[in-house]
Amino acid sequence: MADVPIIKTQDSRISETVCIDTKRIFDSCVSKDCCEDLRVAFYGGAQDIIDGADTIKTRDCDVVAVSIDVEDVPFNRGYYNVDINFYFKLRFDVYGAPFTNPQTVTGFTNFEKKCILFGSEGDVKVFKSVLNRHGNQLDSPEAPQYTNPTAKVQAVDPVVLDTDVIDIHHCRRPLFTAFPDSIRSIVDEASFRPNPRKAVLVTLGLFSIIQMERDAQILINALDYCIPDRECDCSSQDPCSTFQGIDFPVDDFFPVEKAEPTP
Repeated sequence: MADVPIIKTQDSRISETVCIDTKRIFDSCVSKDCCEDLRVAFYGGAQDIIDGADTIKTRDCDVVAVSIDVEDVPFNRGYYNVDINFYFKLRFDVYGAPFTNPQTVTGFTNFEKKCILFGSEGDVKVFKSVLNRHGNQLDSPEAPQYTNPTAKVQAVDPVVLDTDVIDIHHCRRPLFTAFPDSIRSIVDEASFRPNPRKAVLVTLGLFSIIQMERDAQILINALDYCIPDRECDCSSQDPCSTFQGIDFPVDDFFPVEKAEPTP
């Protein structure tokens, strides 16, 4: 076995080449999607409020769940289809008449996208030693893990570009109802009103990064262990004294001016 190189650095720490088992990114892409005219689904009595709406304003929109499916691309080894379904939770201020106080309702919508990424090849089964739950032996049989590539999606909460309420007879968008259990579990009444009179369409601006990862062993240069260089602050002083030590958030009250372009 070849000798592991050891290098003396300027700050007197020892640098050596070590092997780590980690996720390697084989391919990635940046996506900027304009999700146009997505129909919003309302559970329970929320649809009744929408049916009586005069105007609607979107208060906020959150990405609450993402489902990802990875499949081989036929006749193109090492490449994979990535099917992504984003699920959004939106809150609306609904005005039944001009100059009245709004009612806040919650709705959900989804957006599907597809891409093809390179994930390399490999069909290795990985077995790990696991402590026996009834003793200290390491011979407990475990199911294997596979080194197939996995897709990873990063996304920020979308920008709401447009909100429109229309008569249901003018709506050409089908109502999506196949939401995951994580969404149905947070609503009071997980059913949809039959024969709604109005539909809400939203247009969202979505930024995301999609990565294709695979387990890999990689050599890196290691300087030292990650030892914390400060003690934990376990002060038990009263809350007002702690608050007095916080700097005043000037930038929150006085936003930074737009920088002048460099000539």
